[in-house]
Order: sequence, then C-alpha cells, then structure tokens
Amino acid sequence: MEASRETTGDAERGDGTPLPWRRRLLPSAVADELDLDPEGRPARGRRTARDWIVDFACFFLAVFLGLILAEQVGDDPNTPTALAGVDQVVGALACAGVWVRRRWPLGFAVAMVPVGFLSNTATGAVMIAIFTLAVHRPFRYVARVAGASIALVPFFFWLRPDPESTYALSVAFTVIITATVVGWGMFVRSRRQLLMSLRERALRAETEAALRAEQAQRLAREAIAREMHDVLAHRLTLLSVHAGALEFRPDAPREEIARAAGVIRESAHEALQDLREIIGVLRAADHGEESGRPQPTLAALDTLVAESREAGMKVTLDNRVGDADSVPASTGRTAYRIAQEGLTNARKHAPGAEVAVRVSGAPGEGLAVTVSNPPPPGDVPHVPGSGQGLIGLTERATLAGGTLDHGPRPEGGFAVRAWLPWG
Repeated sequence: MEASRETTGDAERGDGTPLPWRRRLLPSAVADELDLDPEGRPARGRRTARDWIVDFACFFLAVFLGLILAEQVGDDPNTPTALAGVDQVVGALACAGVWVRRRWPLGFAVAMVPVGFLSNTATGAVMIAIFTLAVHRPFRYVARVAGASIALVPFFFWLRPDPESTYALSVAFTVIITATVVGWGMFVRSRRQLLMSLRERALRAETEAALRAEQAQRLAREAIAREMHDVLAHRLTLLSVHAGALEFRPDAPREEIARAAGVIRESAHEALQDLREIIGVLRAADHGEESGRPQPTLAALDTLVAESREAGMKVTLDNRVGDADSVPASTGRTAYRIAQEGLTNARKHAPGAEVAVRVSGAPGEGLAVTVSNPPPPGDVPHVPGSGQGLIGLTERATLAGGTLDHGPRPEGGFAVRAWLPWG
C-alpha cells in the first residue's frame, strides 16, 4: 500500500534550486506541488519512481487478493459456474483498472462500487480504489463513495453468503476493513497537507525575513538621511548666508570679509566634523560600540544660538530649564535638533526676522520647545525642498514619545511647537 514517508524540507538545495533526484523519491502529487522538474522537462502529471513502485505493489496486492477470492468463488457450491466465471473476469478487469487510479481517483472509486457488489474477486481493487480516493480527494467524496460501498455489504452477503463464516461476522469484518482503509488514506492525506503547510510556512517565514531586512535597510537609510539633514542643514545654511554676503558685498571692509571667511571656514570645519560624527554613530550602532564624539544635548543650545547670532540672525533665547544636564540625553538631543531645524528654516524662509526660541519644562511635566518668527521684512524666493526637515522632526518627536506641530501663526509668521516626555 501507499506509504507516507515523503519529505519536502530537503527537496531543495540551500539556494532554492530543486534537486531532480529528490522528485523520484516523492509522490507525484507532492512533487507537482513543489514544482520539482528534473532535467528541465514538464514534470506535472508524470509518475515518479516511487509511484511506479507503489503502483506495482497495489496491482500485485489486488491480483493476490483476487486470486484467493476467485478460488473461494470457484469452490463455493452456492455460486453457479457461469456466475463464478463472470465474477473472475470482472475481478481481473478491476485489477487492471488499478493502473488508472491516480489519474481518475474519484471516477475509478465510483466505478468500483457496483463492481464490488457484482464481483467478490474485485474486493482488493475496491479497497485500493477507496484508499486512493481518501488520499487524493476531500472527505466529502470519500464519505459518499465509502458509505455507498458499506451500504451494499449487507445485500451482497445476503445474496452470496460466505460458506465459511456467519452473515454478521462477514458484514462486520468487511465494514471494519473498509473503515480502516478510509482512515489510513485520510491519515496519509493529512500528513501530506501538514508537510505542505510546514513548507509554505517556512517559505513565508523566509519571505517575511527578507521583507523585514529590506524594511530595516530602508529605515536605516531614512535615519541616515534624517540625521544628515538635521546636522548639515544648519552648517550649510551658515555657509550660504556668508557666501552670499561676500558675493553681494565685494566692496565690504577687509575686516568684514575676513570675519565672513573665518565663519565660512569654521562652518565648513564643523560640517565636516558633524558628518564624521554621524558616520561614527552609525558605525558604532552597527558594532554595538559607543561613538567617540558625544551627541549634542540641551546644554549645547546656547552654543547653537550663539552661532546663529554670529551669522547675523536676530535670536532671542528663553531657556527656563534650570539644569539642562538633568534632561535625559535622548530628550535633550531631540530638543536640540528641533531648535536647530527651526533656526535653519527661519534663516532660509524669513531672513532678517527675529527668531524666538523658548524652552521650558520639568521632570514629570515634559519638555516644551517653541521656535517662532514673525513674517519676513521683504520678499523671499522659494526654497526647494521646503518641509522635508519638518517631516523628519515630526517623526523624530513621535519616536521619542512626544508630539510636534508646525504652521503659520494667527498674527503672521511661523511657529514650531514640540512636547517631549521628561520622566
């Protein structure tokens, strides 16, 4: 009978390439589901080496049982000779039909119901047909065909009683054998389905792992881009402001030109240092190490405002946090980036306007950061990429457990307001 020792997990190489010789050890139904195609030819519907072995075993088993039952039918005094001959011929044809059971499991099993009622010699072929149906088709088909076969058993032994056994024993034995064959076939089917579901689950897990890796790479790229923008935009804006002043004021006094050149040189140096810092932080995160240069916190806010004032901005700072060092490092760093982005945006979109930076809060209440400015005194050209930094700041504040909103003020100008947890 048909064994169920097929395995699907090792039917492929580690790189997913099918192993052709593995297909020969699997049932064709399982190999077709796995799309194992040896020698590059269409394999669907072809018998494997295992199928041929099982089919020969089923055929010889049906013939062996048929020969035993045919001898009993020939020796039965209650069975006419003509009927015994018909019984044996029908049984021989049923045994030959075992070879088509894989292609038409339902049709073959349905045909075997009346054949089994007419021929005692075909009993082996009938059992193999029911077993094949249980392996390859859902239970609703098996229940109907096996139920019809079992329902005919009492009538069969009533018309053709077994001379060596009682009526009740013959009926009970045949019903038990049929039920056993159905149970065995359903067990084989359920095990195949379990193996296929495990393989699909493994493939799904591999796909999800690949998606998670891709998502992690995308998030890492976004983190790099966000950090680049937050750190370098401020420095590059200072460079742009002073370079623009030198371009439009070539006749400026030597002292102002020297001071602007010094600011440009210092800003370029700081931008390079910040870029190295970002690379170092990312590398340290990958290797589980600490960065060599500390990240800016709320204590560095005074330095940030001083740099903006040196660049010619009008900035007022209202810092109501008594001890900036008591603010958690992550919260202080987020607050610093928010103030930095706010000053950068004000310098680009409202040049000449006075910018107000306000920081307040206490442990348990949270940290509030506000950067606001009135309308610019004159026309300002459109700046490409507007709003991208604010999107990054909103994500940064959300990841820190806080909130950030921004937009025009009722009295004119623009404001960025953020609240960060401080517990």
